[in-house]
Amino acid sequence: MSTRPRRPAPATPAPGKVALPDLAGQKAEGVPIAMVTAYDAPSGQAAAEAGVDIILVGDSAAMTVLGHDSTMPITLDEMIVLTAAATRGASRAERAPLVIADMPFMSFQPSDRDAIVAAGRFVKEAGADAVKVEGAGPTLERIRAIGGAGIPVMGHLGLTPQSATQLGGFKAQGRTADAALQLVEDAILVQEAGAFALVLECVPAEIAGAITERLRIPTIGIGAGNRTDGQVLVWHDLLGLGAGSSPRFVERYADLHRASVDALGRYVADVRSRAFPEARHTYAIADDELAAFQAGLAAAAL
Repeated sequence: MSTRPRRPAPATPAPGKVALPDLAGQKAEGVPIAMVTAYDAPSGQAAAEAGVDIILVGDSAAMTVLGHDSTMPITLDEMIVLTAAATRGASRAERAPLVIADMPFMSFQPSDRDAIVAAGRFVKEAGADAVKVEGAGPTLERIRAIGGAGIPVMGHLGLTPQSATQLGGFKAQGRTADAALQLVEDAILVQEAGAFALVLECVPAEIAGAITERLRIPTIGIGAGNRTDGQVLVWHDLLGLGAGSSPRFVERYADLHRASVDALGRYVADVRSRAFPEARHTYAIADDELAAFQAGLAAAAL
């Protein structure tokens, strides 16, 4: 859990819906963009009420929600269900953040047509405002195709979990001069392909800063230092949900796993001791109706 001193809350933003020009404006004005993952209606609503600018319905749900060991197994249909739920939750807040859906593995890689159809489903069926795709290279054509269909696209470079095997595992990227230069080149290509923003994951702060300075579009960092235009963390990581260690770039602002286990433990103890439920938790029946019920049981020999 964070031990940092509590800072004064920023001024409350105006109600309404966050739009793409708002993000560009924040970059221009030097106002950091706050982004967090969410996967259902309660988390979407809580994130929106907390004032985040962007909700990312990440394919990280494969690990945080569905219990897989990587992001690879989650399906397009599963992602659409989660995105629709998070969107409904976010819409209940006075200020609705931008909702971006992660396009899962093999939903966009095979062809431009597959990418457009999948992205279209996120917008039409799940109410997403935009989608996110990983990588450069062949992905640049997918960004152009999806954007050409009228659907905004966020890019993602650095550690791209869908390509973790090719990258040698979940490791920081851009740590040699050649690799860092390639990241800069790829970032510019992603921008020129039409992406409205770019996630930089597990990239040295100096490299992420150099990329941010060279792009017109906002950059969102995760494990990429404090020189990006914004930050994103995974819901379960920042709230301390789930056992085990977190990546070094995570700041835990709560320990809800321990709080949940403690609360559930008290519930189990109260059930076993019959301390729960109490009279205040139960519904009553009028005395005459109870007497009639008991007489009916006796008459029917039940």
